[in-house]
Amino acid sequence: MPELPEVETVRRALAQAMEDRQILHAHVGRSDLRWPLPDRLASRLEGRVVGGLQRRGKYVLLPLDQGETMLLHLGMSGSIRIHQAQPPIGKHDHIVLTMGSGMANAPESWIVLNDPRRFGWLDLYRGEVHPMLVDMGPEPLGNSFSADHLVAALAGRKGPIKTALLDQALVAGIGNIYACEALFMAGLSPRRKAGTIRGGRADRLVAAIRSVLASAIEDGGTSLRDHVQPGGEIGYFVQRLTVYGRDG
Repeated sequence: MPELPEVETVRRALAQAMEDRQILHAHVGRSDLRWPLPDRLASRLEGRVVGGLQRRGKYVLLPLDQGETMLLHLGMSGSIRIHQAQPPIGKHDHIVLTMGSGMANAPESWIVLNDPRRFGWLDLYRGEVHPMLVDMGPEPLGNSFSADHLVAALAGRKGPIKTALLDQALVAGIGNIYACEALFMAGLSPRRKAGTIRGGRADRLVAAIRSVLASAIEDGGTSLRDHVQPGGEIGYFVQRLTVYGRDG
């Protein structure tokens, strides 16, 4: 499943192709992915101008000009491709958005959501925060994520620290890959009881999480199985993985 660096890579690529541009046409090839898609999705998207894209955890938020926001989660196998010429619609290309720019609003790019296993999710909502994001923890690269926050959030937890890091209410966007890498960098066993992370251990872990995520974003994310960058390139951070996916 794409984690924070992969989703941030997607957000940055989509921002270049979609911000301040109009959705000229929306092809919606089915009525559901993991869950049912919003009613009248195509007609609600067509004609809308996309604002400044944001990311929250593993979600991409695309604000639209009439007050709705599109929320996108890629799930296990979802990917985004950006084409400069109109592509043929493939078997698993469930949503295709034609983007236009300039006074004539001529087609400029095509945004394709491909999801073979259909574990992805897309919704439209109004208001400040989608219900799925209400209980999400702080962004690990933001100012709200600190050693003090980590110690307080882990207090009393008897389960392993790796499991705790996967809890999106504790910290947003971390999954198996970056939990493993950060714990290794911090010199902590993934089996250590979460509630014992205090003092220097907490400082090291927060620093390691920030470092691992920042490096992965710089390298374009980690390509494992289905994830590629929107332009089709692989994510080179996979070459730096020290522990994830290794036996023993």
